[in-house]
Amino acid sequence: MGVSVFEITGRWLIRSLNQLGEFFYLFFQTVKQLFRFPYRWKDTLKQLNFVMIESAPIVVFCVCAAAAVTIVESSFHMKIVIKNDELVPGFAALLILRELGVVISALLITSRVGAGLAAEVGTMKITEQIDALKMLSMNPVRFIVLPRFIACVIGGVILSFVANLICLYVAMLISEYKLGYSTGSFIVAMRSFVEIKDLWFAAIKGGVFGSVIPIVSCYYGFKCKSGAEGVGLATTNAVVTSSVMIIGLDFMMSWLFSYYY
Repeated sequence: MGVSVFEITGRWLIRSLNQLGEFFYLFFQTVKQLFRFPYRWKDTLKQLNFVMIESAPIVVFCVCAAAAVTIVESSFHMKIVIKNDELVPGFAALLILRELGVVISALLITSRVGAGLAAEVGTMKITEQIDALKMLSMNPVRFIVLPRFIACVIGGVILSFVANLICLYVAMLISEYKLGYSTGSFIVAMRSFVEIKDLWFAAIKGGVFGSVIPIVSCYYGFKCKSGAEGVGLATTNAVVTSSVMIIGLDFMMSWLFSYYY
C-alpha cells in the first residue's frame, strides 16, 4: 500500500515541530551563556566585522535600489488610481521604515552571513573540531554560537538603522529629481505618516531577525553530514529556513506593533 497524504503530512509536521523544539533549545542554551563571563571579545569583534562592516555595502546598494523602485512605482500607480501622487512621500516613508529597510537587510544578511556560518560550522563538524572542543571540556555553544549570536544581534540592529536612514534619503532624492518634490515637502509629508517609534520598532525587528540567523545556521552546522554534499545541504537549509522564519516573524511582529502605531 502506498503512503497516504495524511501520513506524509503528519510525518512532516512532527519533524518540523521536533526541529522547532531543537531551535528553541539551542536558543535558550545560547541566551544562558550570555550571563556567564568572560566573553570571547576577540572572536565577537571578528564576527561583528563579518556581519556588519563587510555586509554594509551590499545592504546599502540593495536598499537604495529598493527605495528608488518604491518611489517610482508608487507614483506611477497612484497617478493611475487617484490622478495625484502627493501622498507618495508619506506612503513610501511608511513602507520603508516599517518593512522594506529592515526585511531586505535581514534577508541579505541571511544569504551572506547565514550561509557562511552554516558552512563554517559544518566544516568544523565534519573535521571533528567540535568533538575536540568537547574533549577539552569546552562548551561548543559558548565557543562557537555565542560570539556569532552577539555579533548578529548587534549587526542586525545597527544595519536596520543604517538601511532605513539611507533608504529614506534615497527616496527623498528620487522624489526631488523624479517627482519634483522639495526636501521640505518630502519631510513634511513623511512626518504626517511616520513617527520616531517606527524607527525603534524597525530596530527591534532587526535584532530579532539577527538572533534567528546564527541559531539556525549553527544548528544546521552542528547537524552537518560528512562530505562536500553535507556542507552544501546544511548551507542551503540554513538560508531557506532562516528566510522563512524571518518572513514569519515579520508578520507576527508587524501584527503586534500595529496595536502601538
